[in-house]
Amino acid sequence: MVKATGEHMGVVSGLVRASFLVSAVYAESAREYGITSQQGQLLCVLMAQPYGMSALGGILGLAKSSLTELVDRSAQRGLVRREPDPRDGRAVRVALTDRGSELAEDFYTETCRRIDQLPAGLTADERAALAGLLGRVVEDNQVPVVFLEPADTASHKR
Repeated sequence: MVKATGEHMGVVSGLVRASFLVSAVYAESAREYGITSQQGQLLCVLMAQPYGMSALGGILGLAKSSLTELVDRSAQRGLVRREPDPRDGRAVRVALTDRGSELAEDFYTETCRRIDQLPAGLTADERAALAGLLGRVVEDNQVPVVFLEPADTASHKR
C-alpha cells in the first residue's frame, strides 16, 4: 500500500523505496549506455582497481558461475580483461580495458549526475544530514565500496 504524500514513512519503507529509486535510475542509465546494470556495477567497481574473482564476487554479491558469465560477457565486449595476479600465479584479476575505462567514466559521471538530482528538493543542510546518516548506515553494515565518491575518481584514473 502506497502512502499519500506527506505521511510519515518509516526507516524500512524509506530505505527500501530509496533502494528501488536508485536501482531504477542506475538501470535507465545503463540501458542508455548499452550495458546491463550488472555490467555497470562491474565497471564502477573496477574503476578503483583490478580485483580477483573471489573479491569481485563478494563485492557484487554474485555466485562464482554468475560472476564468470558477467566477466565473460564484458570481456567479449572489450570492456574488461583477465590478467595474472602478481601476488598469486594461479589466480587472475579482472581489470578495465582502455575502452572499459572510458565507458566506466562516462557511465559513472552520468549516473552520479542523475542520482545527485534525486534529493534536489532538500536544503544543503538536509543533504548533508542525509549523507551523514546514509554513510553511517553503510559503514555500520560494512558495505564494500562499489561506487567511488565523485571527487575520488580523478585519483583513480589509469
